[in-house]
Amino acid sequence: MESNVTPVTSTSVGLRYGLLAGLVSIIFSFGLYAAKMENSPLKYVGSVLLVVGIVLAMREFKASNHGFMSFGQGVGIGALVSTVVGVLSAIFAYVYFNIIDPTIVERMMEKARTDMEARGGMSDEQIDAGMAMAGKFMNGPMMMLIVVLSSVLLGVVLSLIISAFIKHSKPEFE
Repeated sequence: MESNVTPVTSTSVGLRYGLLAGLVSIIFSFGLYAAKMENSPLKYVGSVLLVVGIVLAMREFKASNHGFMSFGQGVGIGALVSTVVGVLSAIFAYVYFNIIDPTIVERMMEKARTDMEARGGMSDEQIDAGMAMAGKFMNGPMMMLIVVLSSVLLGVVLSLIISAFIKHSKPEFE
């Protein structure tokens, strides 16, 4: 009797868990934005959600691969999960910032200005220059690019660390 079970690939696991982590992250972000808490420390929970998605994806792959996962496979899975999460988050942020609540950018910019003034040591001209620069990065395409790149960079760094602990390579001489 033949088994029609298809082997689990790192790509399929990475995509599946990237979609799941991305959707959970979007729901969480929507809640934060709707409650006008985008500047609260709770925003870092998104990074925790990314870590959970990467760990679950690596554990799923390892369990489906007879308990084996190489370091490189782990990093690849984590990079794919973080890329999918980044793309979904960028699309959500673009839609939210430009269609659902265009005032969120103003609130974020005002918070940034208040933080710069509170720190002191900067003239009004320097603060205005900093705000102008920040404004350039808060527009559609540039913001989306930054969201994706920062998610991928964070995901790769996290994947390097997580994969070092979860990996279990196949013995070479079996």
